[in-house]
Amino acid sequence: MNPGSERRGKATLADAIRVWLDQAGLAGTAKESRVLAAWARAAGATAKRARAVRFQRGVLTVEVSSSAVMQELAAFSGEALRKAANRALGGDRIDRIVYKQRV
Repeated sequence: MNPGSERRGKATLADAIRVWLDQAGLAGTAKESRVLAAWARAAGATAKRARAVRFQRGVLTVEVSSSAVMQELAAFSGEALRKAANRALGGDRIDRIVYKQRV
């Protein structure tokens, strides 16, 4: 737990939940879910054609519906969506996006 978050010897609920998630091995899953949700919000209507499926070590993997969508995101709007998702997350969590076509 964060030393600065203790109040009169008591931990905050957020710290207790963080510890529980870490001990249960779910902390990474919770963080990944936040990133995937931030991408979906940032992508808006594009999320129907490009769905975030994985986040690991700063790399967001996005499955796209076609090579045209992949080209559009890689060349034009992908960087803006990455920045918008990072703003929603409150920091630079997504370093890079990898696009893969759904099969």
